[in-house]
Amino acid sequence: MEHPENTAPFDNGVLIELVTTRMPFGKYQGRTLCDLPEPYLAWFQRKGFPPGHIGRLLAVLYEIKLNGLEYLLKPLRKNTP
Repeated sequence: MEHPENTAPFDNGVLIELVTTRMPFGKYQGRTLCDLPEPYLAWFQRKGFPPGHIGRLLAVLYEIKLNGLEYLLKPLRKNTP
C-alpha cells in the first residue's frame, strides 16, 4: 500500500480551472466545465475524452461528479470572477 507521503501532491489549479474554463465546443459550448451535466461527461467517458488539456479536465470532472465530490468545487466558485 502506498503511503500519502509517497504520492505526488494534487495540483489545486485543476479545480480552479474546472470552475473558470468554458466548454470550447459541442452541445454545451460556452458553459463552465463544472456546470456540465454528468450524463454528458459519462458519454465522453464511453466514447473517449478529447485529446489534450480539455480532455484531461473533463476526465477529472467526470471522476469528481461520479464520486460525489462536487462540494470541492463550491467554495472555489464563490472566489472566482
